[in-house]
Amino acid sequence: MSKPAAPLKGRAARLARLMPSTGPSTAARTPFVLLVVLLLGGGLITLLLLNSALNEGSFRLSELKRDTTELTDEQQALQRDVDSRSQPDALERRARELGMVPGGSPAFLEPDGTVRGNPTEATAPPPSPSPTPSPRASAGTAPDPDATATGASTSASPSGSAPAAEPGSATGPDSATAPAAESTPPPTSPGR
Repeated sequence: MSKPAAPLKGRAARLARLMPSTGPSTAARTPFVLLVVLLLGGGLITLLLLNSALNEGSFRLSELKRDTTELTDEQQALQRDVDSRSQPDALERRARELGMVPGGSPAFLEPDGTVRGNPTEATAPPPSPSPTPSPRASAGTAPDPDATATGASTSASPSGSAPAAEPGSATGPDSATAPAAESTPPPTSPGR
């Protein structure tokens, strides 16, 4: 065994009284080392979890950016479509396809009940003049702009009477070479 330590004298004895020693110091170091290892391990695991969460978030962000780009492209295409359909000439063409006619002069009602202006009924404009016949179709026949795809030339006119067929109108096998008539439906009066 070990022999007991000799008593200290002088300055060493005074220092020993100020700082008493309590046995082996390895027992006091073990909890501290375990605490440091647990803190480092917990920090490492937390860092790994945080890194994986950030990677998952970046993948989600890239998916959302791609979806945003696709939806922006689709929105721009739809906006171009709306813009092209809302141009005045496109609106007029579509209205004529639906059988609408330009309105007459408007009339306004005053608050006291009097009418300001002269209201008129909207009527269809007169049919446009027939297009110039092409050299192939001008072999003695003139194309009829009111002719339908089957060659019939009876359509309602604004006055309600049927127009007479033009002499020499294209109504046979040669009618396929005649220019196609405009695709405007017969005019109707609104609200009747």
